[in-house]
Amino acid sequence: MLEELIVFTTVVEQSSLNKASKLLNLSQPALSRKIAKLEEEWGVALFNRNGKKLELTRVGHEAYLYALEQRQRHQNFLQSVSRFKAANRSTVTLGASLTTLQTTLPPLVTALMNNFPDMEVKLLTGKTHEIVSYVREKKVDIGVIASSISESGLKCIPLFQDHLELVVPRGHELADGIPVAMGDLNDRSMIIFSKGTWYRKLIDEVFVRYGIIPDVRMEIDSFEAIVRLLPTCKSATLLPKSYLRKQLLKDNDLVTLPMKELEQTRRETCLIYGSKTNLSSEIKEWVNDIRSHLIQVLTI
Repeated sequence: MLEELIVFTTVVEQSSLNKASKLLNLSQPALSRKIAKLEEEWGVALFNRNGKKLELTRVGHEAYLYALEQRQRHQNFLQSVSRFKAANRSTVTLGASLTTLQTTLPPLVTALMNNFPDMEVKLLTGKTHEIVSYVREKKVDIGVIASSISESGLKCIPLFQDHLELVVPRGHELADGIPVAMGDLNDRSMIIFSKGTWYRKLIDEVFVRYGIIPDVRMEIDSFEAIVRLLPTCKSATLLPKSYLRKQLLKDNDLVTLPMKELEQTRRETCLIYGSKTNLSSEIKEWVNDIRSHLIQVLTI
């Protein structure tokens, strides 16, 4: 089942059997058989086939989200196995929210591993207030949170400021070169992030402030899934600028549209750790260098 799910997600993400078959090193007939096996096992059609063009069915969207979750769990398991195999490594435990995990943490960890390839990195996720508690209780060495705090016993290092941006598929009716205003989002088909994060709170606050009632088609807690589904659903979304790398937009045929109202939705992402925490010399070096590295990475 896992192999078929991986094949399925690859086909969705490549939007082409030909591209997916090359990436997976499978013949197109073999790839088609694996998709057919899933459809037969579940008793539903995952794609509408219009010639060479593949479009996800409604249940196909749900299947894709499920497949993404299973793929991520498999990758997490493989990473855990790899950690068990490793020995005599320095270890750092990072704490971050799910949204921070998808935006800020990848370049943070990349910078850490590039400088210290033998270091073992552990991750603990939670909401912002939980990450602060984890740092205070020394359950994690360093926390990355999408807010600035002032608390005795904790050091807070500002990393960068982030804000929301409007994202639509290339060719969307809003991407016609005419400046976009908040009123254009009223009754607009949108996919937005699930409730419970500062991103969603910012979105809700903006909608309430300007009296916007969008046509919310999906609420998803995965930036990746939102980005993948936008062209298929022909919808718009609001995503944090820190996530929107130029290559990501290009690969998914998306564009960002400037909106002055959204530039005010600012939030500062910070790195926190205990003032009395005994960080290793490697981690202290990384902390000192990471701000300039992030500024460089997040502007690419």
